[in-house]
Amino acid sequence: MTMQNSAAEADRALKSKHRAMWAQGDYPSLATELIPELGAILVEACGVSSGQRVLDVGAGSGNAAIPAALAGADVVASDLAPELFEAGRAVAEKQGAQLTWQEADAEALPFGDAEFDTVLSCVGVMFAPHHQQAADEIVRVCRPGGTIGLLSWTPQGFIGRMFAVMKPYAPPPPPGAQPPPLWGDEDHVRALLGDRVTDVGAERRTVRVDRFETPEAFRDYFKERYGPTISVYKNIAGEPERAAALDAALVDLARDGDLGTGSGGTVLEWEYLLFTARRVG
Repeated sequence: MTMQNSAAEADRALKSKHRAMWAQGDYPSLATELIPELGAILVEACGVSSGQRVLDVGAGSGNAAIPAALAGADVVASDLAPELFEAGRAVAEKQGAQLTWQEADAEALPFGDAEFDTVLSCVGVMFAPHHQQAADEIVRVCRPGGTIGLLSWTPQGFIGRMFAVMKPYAPPPPPGAQPPPLWGDEDHVRALLGDRVTDVGAERRTVRVDRFETPEAFRDYFKERYGPTISVYKNIAGEPERAAALDAALVDLARDGDLGTGSGGTVLEWEYLLFTARRVG
């Protein structure tokens, strides 16, 4: 019993840390300014329509949940960090979307079995540390014949490489945790879902990001707004040499990824995996 209690306490501490990570910075503005189209792309790929009951896992400020609601679905936007909901509610009200916002752990969803017609996640569930637990929950709450849709950054894409750049400066991951960009690997997702799904569709695409004038502007933007980047810099606070090395590494990443096709600015393409499937039932 003591070991079980210790494990449960460690898991609560980990989830608290993750919630705090996403609550810092300003992820809602980042999602709105850099990747506003991704949620609608996922919603369309899942065929969301009026009358469906839809769950968005790791919804953040509603990048996918709001387009799903505008399509006429009955939507629940769930996230471990409810601090992100305030911005989402404001956008939803402005666009005339009605949906439910609910705090929820992707690895222990507070919903019944087979409760949703569609379960989707747009660069959200990929950040749950225990991939199999999160995948099992997604399958559990999706009805037989229902749709599962996932949009995730790929390991070899720009954001995947950014996480690889930051890894040496981050604290060691907890036992059993897996890297977020693995959700952008088709084989990994197929293995997580196994024979519980069929009619799999998987396509690697890119989103063009041309907001940054320079590689340094990219780095500074992420240092200010993106929770995982902020957390890595906090981990090396008081180590100016390491902070300077990470500064340079992030600039090099953006410089290497620059397509050089903008009018003087830095133009990046971020690769993601668009994965859809139907739950076997």
